[in-house]
Amino acid sequence: MTTNDMHAAASPGEFLLGGDLAVRRLGFGAMRLPTGVFQGPVRDPETGVAVLRRAVDLGVNHIDTAWFYRRGAVAANDLIRRALAPYDDDLVIATKVGPLFNADGIPGGQAGPDALRGLVEDNLRTLGVDRLDLVYLRVGGMAGPGGESVADRFAVLADLREQGLIRHLGLSNVDAAQVAEARTIAPVAAVQNSFHVQDRGDAGLLAQCEKDGIAFVPFFPLGGGLRPIDPARMERVTARHRATAAQAAIAWLLASSPALLAIPGTGSLDHLEENMGASRIRLTSQDLAELES
Repeated sequence: MTTNDMHAAASPGEFLLGGDLAVRRLGFGAMRLPTGVFQGPVRDPETGVAVLRRAVDLGVNHIDTAWFYRRGAVAANDLIRRALAPYDDDLVIATKVGPLFNADGIPGGQAGPDALRGLVEDNLRTLGVDRLDLVYLRVGGMAGPGGESVADRFAVLADLREQGLIRHLGLSNVDAAQVAEARTIAPVAAVQNSFHVQDRGDAGLLAQCEKDGIAFVPFFPLGGGLRPIDPARMERVTARHRATAAQAAIAWLLASSPALLAIPGTGSLDHLEENMGASRIRLTSQDLAELES
């Protein structure tokens, strides 16, 4: 199937992940279910279960998680299984492997090739599935992308894909050279990098992913991490659309490319409703120009 065929086969609000999984472009990120920040207090797991169920009620069929999204006894994968298993046939769950916890409880160290199978099996067990829809190799710890080979580690995941434990493979926190290296080993279905309306350094990689039929899935789409969003730069657009800054930021992502999948995350029912409300916003060329200035 060509890139054009893949785009044509999906509705405007969907993308064919890996060419065969139709996902709605506004999904949900599970990172903030156990805690607001990695070193923050543990959140009520019952609230996390309620948020996940409400997300699916609102039309989400793409959930992004990771084995290291956990704090104390509360883990995102466990909450997903509790809330949603047995899973609907159209629900796509993506996960990530690679980072290991440092002594301070922050994921920073990287697993070597020998450890990756165990991490994949942990995701299979905690999510309660026989095959993972999408597994990203998360590269580089907390540093920015680039500067190291992904071949040995990606080859391990490619072998697990051949064994039927993984359906599609992705890469996270990578540059174009690392994506190209991985594609010599196995197909890459998705790339997950830092990207938002005021952090557009990967616009070129996004364009390449769109050309090649690869999903581009921003982490920190609302400006978390090291690159916060300044709401003051968005005031005219939010006023015109009677929207919040978060809604405008999500709407901008969805307008930026048909290959972009937004996965804003939250541990709050109110914030979930707010984020999902972004789907009603249709930005004009004037809006886009102002947001990108």
